[in-house]
Amino acid sequence: MRVAERDTVWTRDGHPVEELPDPFTPESPAPVEETEKPRRRRRWPIILYSVTGLIFVTVLWLVITAPLSRALEPLPDPALLLESADGRPIALRGAIKEAPVDVARLNPLTPAAFVAIEDRRFYRHWGIDPRGMARAFVADLRGGGVRQGGSTITQQLAKTNFLSGDRTIKRKAQEIIIAFWLEAWLTKQEILSRYLSSVYFGDGVYGLRAASHHYFHREPERLNLAQSAMLAGLVQAPSRLAPTSHLAAAQKRSRLVLRAMADTGAITASRASVPSARPVAQEAKLPAGTYFADWVAPSAAGAFESDFGRVEIRTTLDRGLQRLAERAVSRAAIGDAQAALVAMRPDGRVVAMVGGKRYADSPFNRVTQARRQPGSAFKLFVYLAALRAGWTPDSMIDDSPVTIEGWTPVNSDRIYRGRISLREAFARSSNAATVRLSQSVGRPNVIRAARDLGITTPLPDKPSLALGTAGVSLLELTSAYAAIAGGRYPIAARGLPDEQPAEGLSAFFRSAGALDRQRDWAPMLDLLYAAANNGTGRRAALSVPTFGKTGTTQENRDALFIGFAGDLVVGVWVGRDDNTSLGKVSGGTVPAQIWRNFMTSALAIDRQRGPQLPIRFAAPQRREDQPDQLKSPLPPEWSNGSKPLRELARRLSEIFSSR
Repeated sequence: MRVAERDTVWTRDGHPVEELPDPFTPESPAPVEETEKPRRRRRWPIILYSVTGLIFVTVLWLVITAPLSRALEPLPDPALLLESADGRPIALRGAIKEAPVDVARLNPLTPAAFVAIEDRRFYRHWGIDPRGMARAFVADLRGGGVRQGGSTITQQLAKTNFLSGDRTIKRKAQEIIIAFWLEAWLTKQEILSRYLSSVYFGDGVYGLRAASHHYFHREPERLNLAQSAMLAGLVQAPSRLAPTSHLAAAQKRSRLVLRAMADTGAITASRASVPSARPVAQEAKLPAGTYFADWVAPSAAGAFESDFGRVEIRTTLDRGLQRLAERAVSRAAIGDAQAALVAMRPDGRVVAMVGGKRYADSPFNRVTQARRQPGSAFKLFVYLAALRAGWTPDSMIDDSPVTIEGWTPVNSDRIYRGRISLREAFARSSNAATVRLSQSVGRPNVIRAARDLGITTPLPDKPSLALGTAGVSLLELTSAYAAIAGGRYPIAARGLPDEQPAEGLSAFFRSAGALDRQRDWAPMLDLLYAAANNGTGRRAALSVPTFGKTGTTQENRDALFIGFAGDLVVGVWVGRDDNTSLGKVSGGTVPAQIWRNFMTSALAIDRQRGPQLPIRFAAPQRREDQPDQLKSPLPPEWSNGSKPLRELARRLSEIFSSR
């Protein structure tokens, strides 16, 4: 074998030996390029099967779980019409949806109006309209964003009943699949009926029946051409086109609907010039939010099942007392401070609630949402614990400076009176005596008394607890005073009428939640009477038995008066939302005056009798600043002139009686 000159031992024909083919092995298979093509082809079936499987799973999910009848069902959270205790409407909250409509029973022009403006090819497509989608795509390109959806009526039904309103590619793909499925399972009449029964028409109204009642006060089967055109035009932008607030825009849109109906042949060109409709006069609009409505709505929503139309809920609110409460708060001389008032029955039924000076300025409810220090109003629980431990209103307590765990409470008037009765200590709201009493009966017993009367907020086991340093809501604190008024605990404030009170054996077995009449209830009334008539709350005293307690927090940040008379338990709070000082305002000044102003008028119109009081409180007691008897409005000389006549009448009476 001859070797080329350029070859060496390790090369053949200029190629390295390692790179030459092995003469003892068969030829290598086809080049790599040829083997890659079949591999790439085998990926397409996998993708195709995946897409097919996804569609199959989606359709299977729709068949099993899709709520085909959702459009025909009431809203999960329908409108609430809250009524006062006498059945008068006071607030309307939520959206309204009424019974579904049947396209076959409507005036043919009514569904024709919706088809003409929303989906002209509705009766010819299979759920989607490629022409409409292309037209919307071009409009979106010109507008620089998603401006038109190109959705058919079927797609809109799929979106409102199955999907969210987000305009994304994923949601659009799901919408198309569901639209195909709806077309396969429902007839065109059924799809259109479901659409008209659930679409939004503005003003919180869903469905054609509710819209017909709301805007025109007539049944949807009796809508005329102009009214049908106006309602069909609202669907594009219900809030912007609602005729109750945007009549010109709604009428302009309705004329566009009429022209579209003429273009589709639903009406003639001459009928397209029919005068535009006008909505009928609306009822006086009820407020959607008030302090009381915001508080009672969650309870009201859980008190019924979903239904069509408005759900009427009777509440405990007394309209007359509510007006008096609002007047008392609005007329209070408190400057830029806030005030709150809540009135309830001894069993917890709230009859009036004012959470601030003006709801429109601040919907924050200072009766239910704010947790402020009650100050001396918390002493109620200290003295109740003492009564349970065997103390009486006549028991003596030392009113002198005391230091506990390095802390020294100070009386608000800086006066210490030495040995005084519990009645005087409570009436004068002595801090030193109260803290000493709390230490004597034990803070755990004070906390237990508060818990028994319904206080649920955290209560720190500290010496200052006796002076009301733990934050509580005005509603919760007033409920505790209601427990004292009625002699039963705990009292849960409520805005909805409850079942009838337990009687007979049921009432007997509930006696564990009752104050001992001799040991606790009557002495507690004694203390509250002394505070409201002779103590720090004397500005609140009425001509009927009045019971209550003042409360003022450190640096006069909060001022309260809580008390009861007749069948009303009322709590009043005055303070600032930023927790700054009220200056010289204390619980015995402005809050007591607000309380008295409200109660003076409230008791005059309220015919409810309160709990039966102990005999010494059964009749009005004369106050020291009141005369023994009312003076006669007649001049004195008139009385002197009639004296002979009265004497003659007396003698005649004696003569006839002797016979």
